[in-house]
Amino acid sequence: MAHPPMFDEDDPLLHRLRAVALALPDAAEKVSHGHPAFFTTKVFAYFGGSRRVDGAWESHEQAVLVLPDPAEREALLHDPRVWVPAYLGPSGWLGLDLDAGADWDEVAELVETSYRRTAGVRRVRALDAR
Repeated sequence: MAHPPMFDEDDPLLHRLRAVALALPDAAEKVSHGHPAFFTTKVFAYFGGSRRVDGAWESHEQAVLVLPDPAEREALLHDPRVWVPAYLGPSGWLGLDLDAGADWDEVAELVETSYRRTAGVRRVRALDAR
C-alpha cells in the first residue's frame, strides 16, 4: 500500500534542502513513506518526519532527518530544534526542524555528514576531490 504524499512540492524549505542534498555525488531523490528521501545506495536525508510524544503522533512537516556523527549526537540533542524521529531514532537518526531562519550552512553540514556515513568510500572520495 502506497503512502500518500506528506509534503508540499512547492515548499521553499524543501527546495533549499533538495539543492543541498542533490549537489552531493550520485545523490538522487525518491518519495519514501510519503516523504522526500535523498539517497545514493542508502538514504542519507529525509524531508519531514514524526515522533511519538505522550502516546500521540507529532508531525514535523518542515524538518530534515539525518544520521549525525555519533560524537556530535548528544550535543545536537540539547538544541530545542532537534528531536528523535520515530522508527529511525533507535538507529541514531535525528530530526532538525526547519523554518525561514534556518542556518543553511548548518543544514548542509549535517546532510553532508549523513551522506558520508551512508554513501560508501567511492562517493566520499568523489566528494573530497571537489
